[in-house]
Amino acid sequence: MDHPVSRVLALLELLQARPGLTGPELAERLDVDERTVRRYTARLVDLGIPVQAERGRYGGYRLLPGYRLPPLMLTGDEAASVVLGLLAGRRSGLSVGEEAAESALTKIQRVLPPRLRERVAAVEQTLGLTSAPAAGPNPDAAALFTLAEAARRGRRVRLSYRDREGAASDREFDPYGLVFHSGRWYTTGLDHRSGELRTFRLDRIRSAEQGEAGFEPPEGFDAVQRVVESLGSVPWTHEVEVVLTTTLAEARHRIPPAAGSLAGTADGRVLLRARAQDLAGCAVMLAGLGWPFTVRRPDALRTEVRALAARLTEWAEDTP
Repeated sequence: MDHPVSRVLALLELLQARPGLTGPELAERLDVDERTVRRYTARLVDLGIPVQAERGRYGGYRLLPGYRLPPLMLTGDEAASVVLGLLAGRRSGLSVGEEAAESALTKIQRVLPPRLRERVAAVEQTLGLTSAPAAGPNPDAAALFTLAEAARRGRRVRLSYRDREGAASDREFDPYGLVFHSGRWYTTGLDHRSGELRTFRLDRIRSAEQGEAGFEPPEGFDAVQRVVESLGSVPWTHEVEVVLTTTLAEARHRIPPAAGSLAGTADGRVLLRARAQDLAGCAVMLAGLGWPFTVRRPDALRTEVRALAARLTEWAEDTP
C-alpha cells in the first residue's frame, strides 16, 4: 500500500489539476474513503496549503485563488513540451503580452538541471519554423481571460475598442467565442451598438469588463467559421477576380478561406474572388501557386502581373 504521505501529495496534485472535485471523486481517485480525504485535506492545511471545501451543486475541494505552489518538477519530455510550446507561441502570436513567452521561457530554463537545460537550449538555437512570424502586438492577457470567461458563462462585456483607423469606441458585446487565426486573436459575437454580429481583434481592445447581463449564443454558432467569413468580407481597395486552371479540391487545399472565395466554373476551372490592398503582393501570390491563370479584374492586376514577369525575366537573364 502507498505511504500516506504519497497519498497526501497525490491529493495536492489533483487539487492543482482538477479544482472542484468532490469528496467522493477524490476518494475514488485516491482509492480511500471520504473520511480519509478529509484527513488528508486537514494535513495539507496544517502544512500551510489553503484548501477550501465548498458545498452545493458546484461545490468541491479547491486551493484558494492566488495561492502559488512551489516550482513544479518536470521530466525531460514535459520540459521539452513546455519549451516547444512557448517557442511556437512566441513565433505564431499565440502567446499573450509583449514579453510573457520570453520571461516564462527564461524562468523555466533557469530551474532546469544543467544537462536538460543544455538540451533545451540546443532545440531553441537550432529550431527552424517555416511559418512567418506574427506581426504586430500581442493581446493583453487580462482582456483574453475576461472574454474567455464571459463566453463560457454567457455574460455580456463592456469593451473599449480602437478600430483599424484608430477611432476609439465603447460598446456592449456578447462574446460567442475566441478564435486564433493567422497569427491574430479575435472574438466574435453580438455587438449591441450596431445590433449586428461583429468580429474584434483582441490586440485592439483597450479594456474589457464583464457585466451581469446574460446571453445565449445562437444554436450551432461556429465562431471559427464566422471569423473567417468576416475577415474575408473586410473592405479593401481592390476587388479581384481570377480564373485558375486547377481543380476546386486542389484550390481549396492550397488557398485558405480567408484569402477569398472559390467556385467552380463551367469549363472545370476555379474562380477566385478576393479583396486586396496590395496588387503587387497579389501578383506574387498568384505566381507562387504555380497554376496558369486569367485575370478578369481589375486591369491594374494584369499590369502588376506583367511587371512581375518582366522583373523575373530580367533577373533570370542577369544570372551568370
